[in-house]
Amino acid sequence: MGIGELDREAHVAEGTGAGAAPRTLAEALRARGDEGLAALLRARPDLLNPVPNDLTQLATRAGTRGSVVRALERLDRFALQTAEALAVAPDPAPYPVLRALLTGDEGDPAIEAALPGAVALLREQALVWGEDDRLRLVRTARELLSPSPQHPSPTGLGPTVAEATSGMSPGRVQEIIAAAGLAATHDPVSAVAALTGLFTDRARMGAFLDGAPPEALAVLDRLVWGPPYGEVTANPAPPVRWLRDRGLLLPVSARTMVLPREVALHLRGGRAHRAPEPVAPEVGVLRDHRPQVVDGAAAGQAYTALATVEELLKSWDKGGPQVLRAGGLSVRDLRRTAVALDVTEQVAAFWLELCHGAGLLASDGEADERYAPTPAYDDWLDLPPAERWARLVTPWLASTRTPGLVGGQDAKGRALSALGPDLDRAAAPEVRHRVLGLLATLPPGAAAEPETLFARLRWERPLRGSAVGTAGSGDDGPGPARPDDLRSRLARWTLAEAELLGLTGRGALSAPARALLNLPLAEAASPADEGGGVEESVAAERAATLLAPLLPEAVDHVLLQADLTAVAPGPLRRPLADALAVLADVESKGGATVYRFTPGSVRRALDSGLAASDVHEFLAAHSRTPVPQPLAYLVDDVARRHGHLRVGAASAYVRCDDDTVLGEILADRRSAPLGLRRLAPTVLAAQADPASLLDGLRAMGYAPAAESAEGDVLVTRADAYRTPARTAPVPVPDGPPAPDATLLGAAVKAIRAGDRAATAVRREPAAPAPAGSLPRTSSAETLATVQAAAMTGSAVWIGYVNADGAASQRVIAPVRVEGGFVTGYDHTADEVRTYPLHRITGVAELADDQV
Repeated sequence: MGIGELDREAHVAEGTGAGAAPRTLAEALRARGDEGLAALLRARPDLLNPVPNDLTQLATRAGTRGSVVRALERLDRFALQTAEALAVAPDPAPYPVLRALLTGDEGDPAIEAALPGAVALLREQALVWGEDDRLRLVRTARELLSPSPQHPSPTGLGPTVAEATSGMSPGRVQEIIAAAGLAATHDPVSAVAALTGLFTDRARMGAFLDGAPPEALAVLDRLVWGPPYGEVTANPAPPVRWLRDRGLLLPVSARTMVLPREVALHLRGGRAHRAPEPVAPEVGVLRDHRPQVVDGAAAGQAYTALATVEELLKSWDKGGPQVLRAGGLSVRDLRRTAVALDVTEQVAAFWLELCHGAGLLASDGEADERYAPTPAYDDWLDLPPAERWARLVTPWLASTRTPGLVGGQDAKGRALSALGPDLDRAAAPEVRHRVLGLLATLPPGAAAEPETLFARLRWERPLRGSAVGTAGSGDDGPGPARPDDLRSRLARWTLAEAELLGLTGRGALSAPARALLNLPLAEAASPADEGGGVEESVAAERAATLLAPLLPEAVDHVLLQADLTAVAPGPLRRPLADALAVLADVESKGGATVYRFTPGSVRRALDSGLAASDVHEFLAAHSRTPVPQPLAYLVDDVARRHGHLRVGAASAYVRCDDDTVLGEILADRRSAPLGLRRLAPTVLAAQADPASLLDGLRAMGYAPAAESAEGDVLVTRADAYRTPARTAPVPVPDGPPAPDATLLGAAVKAIRAGDRAATAVRREPAAPAPAGSLPRTSSAETLATVQAAAMTGSAVWIGYVNADGAASQRVIAPVRVEGGFVTGYDHTADEVRTYPLHRITGVAELADDQV
């Protein structure tokens, strides 16, 4: 007989009335209301996939190892300490025993006030069940949290006396109780009970330890808070022998002794934990700023972020670095990107991952695969600056990519590269929202003290932060987080990245960031991941609206100077910025950008199809100062020489109407790598390809122009290379998604209906069928019973075999029987269904109290 049948028999025999104490987790769940079941499924969404058939199946699934580990990892520190205390308490444990383990002999008002809430949380998540006089930790959780030599408990406690003496000879047990001053017993069970009674009696145990040597008490002091195990020699010292002889230390092997749990609890004053933490640590304030200062600083950094992204992707307009065979960017290319952006390699990796996560950067998918901007980048450039910022930070909040790991190694010792395949960490979005949510709890303009922030995060999720950041990833169960665990590092990276993006200014949360997180703007709020309300797109629009007035206004002019430079007094409007980027090189950036005109930059503009007159008109139209004479001379001089030489494909050739110029090129030693030879007075042939020939002649100081096969000058426009249409990467989920209210309501309804059918009490037939089997009746009996039920409006229990041969039991209320089919309300499926009569194996009436 299976677990389900046993549970149903117990349910039938005794019922689950309001006054009956539950004997199983399934009965405890059955006694809950719909809101209680919904709360369980909301807190543990993994239980919903697939929806359990009934409450017995739900209880079984809630006790599986993977599900329990995930639930434990989402407990705060005090709830976890409560579960750990239950794991070392007797099973079942009355509430006063649990309270004594947490408060100790002296009591603690803060713990006593927080304990009911912790127990209620554990009950809600089905980790604890039973009334207050019989609290039970689910078996899997007890196995994970109970002390053992392989997995010490965070409480630092060891095994009980009974557990430590389980393999000890009866004679040795009698020797121990005799040395402890106890009367001899007739069997080892009563002897162990007597020794346990001594160790748990505070008055007798205190008097007993008063006679212990000081050296022996010092040994106990070293073990009392854990670990409770100690190595001993074959001939232990007298203090250790004194403790061993009286059972205060018990052997677990030839060289290892353990401090029994009862002794440790007495020495601790009854407290299971050295430092219970019933109250979450407060996030400290590092410094205060005026909110206007914070918003201004954040807006300035937001503008810098937009400029950095634009600069990065513009430098890859013709195609970026190659993709490594294993995926990602090489160390050399990352270093070059960092130098180009004038940032560290770690920050360069962040900008690359940001662009990739926003769908602005991807691989082109060609045989010689390279990174390049996507078509979405061009659409992004056309947006107003505030909306461009929102398009960057919104995917960052949800991204599971962790650029902070770049440069490290994975579990197999392989290097982690930027844009590589192994940078996803499922915990990243939760940590980002939580860090920003905690910043939002501070007064506007207040910057958090980082260490207190990290301490708060560790209190909220003490078991999270393994190397992979995935719940239930190993077989060893949960373990405590360290100060350098992944969750803490994610928090540090979040603070740095939020500052780079302009979500924070001077360490404090800005008003646009509050709007993006759907938080109130004027006062502290609850964490973003606990809030609800507007959709993500609406929140992003609100954030952009708040940021727009804070960004510097774009200008449509520059200031030309006599030293061949142009100063942009602010961010330039898009057409002007694009045109000036072709005509001049950026010399310095900051509040005002300085551009420098060089022969190469002017030639680049002429290559794009502009004439010298076009350049003069452009400069005169967009400069608030007269065009300096040196700049006009530079443009005319480059234009006069531009196209004088023509380069085409032979493999490549150079032609010029002035044969003396070709003679100068041949005589120049720098032309040797090009493999030039004269074909005619005005034509040179080259072994190099046209692109290399153009670059070589330009390096020699000439201004050649490329020409087509027809002899026309090729215009090199600033058309950018783009990848095919690409979608932004999808974040790796951290377990099943949280169910919405509609799904929860439907799931609870289905589970209730299935449970009613599974636990329905049936009238026993004359010849009882084997337990768990389908009812068996003849076709005539089946037809007569369902017809009678349809006439009286009563419900019946049927056995049914579907077209696939799967058998099931159902409770239906027939409403129509005709044509070989019975139509009725199926209480199991909670809907009206039609069943062929020939597939019904049998039918039985429900008991009178179930009708």
